[in-house]
Amino acid sequence: MVFNFSGDNWLGIHLGMTGKIRVEPVGFQPHKHDHLVLYQRERALVFTDSRQFGRVRFHDAADEPDWWKSDVPEISSREFNQEFVDQFLDRHRKSPIKAVLLMQNGFPGIGNWMADEILWRAKILPSKRTGKLIAHERAVIFRATKFVVEKSLQTLGKDFSDPPRDWFIHQKWKRDGICPRHHTPLRHATIGGRTTAWCARCQK
Repeated sequence: MVFNFSGDNWLGIHLGMTGKIRVEPVGFQPHKHDHLVLYQRERALVFTDSRQFGRVRFHDAADEPDWWKSDVPEISSREFNQEFVDQFLDRHRKSPIKAVLLMQNGFPGIGNWMADEILWRAKILPSKRTGKLIAHERAVIFRATKFVVEKSLQTLGKDFSDPPRDWFIHQKWKRDGICPRHHTPLRHATIGGRTTAWCARCQK
């Protein structure tokens, strides 16, 4: 998110996986993980991040900062279509598909749990090289991406409600998690630098 203040001052905040923003009284004293506090007359805006996955940027100019400008279409837009996805996948043929789904210049807004949710729905192994995906698998990934994002916006994006109980996310983080389809124990590994879960029965 970006804030445009008077005097051509810009503040950019990327929450990452663990960052949060909250409003506190004007006399607020920062805690251990509060990395930025902006004091106003009646309140304070606080950015806190326990694991420092997020980041804060400043910019002083009349025009919006270059790091805020993006030609990457939102996943919920018409511009994010099969053609765009195919072209992006073609540029990363040697990478595991899980790692590619986490690339924000192709799949903006997709985080770790969403990537696993998409691949579980598409029935594709997270470690599979992108260049090995056939046309049908690419199409399924595209449809699953659209579905997960749109449904998430209707729940988490509306009031932070949990996704439906039959979603993969509810089992992903459990040590004894099971596939919502087959009740098969999930497997875990680090792929693309992130903890990844999948069902060996339906994601082959």
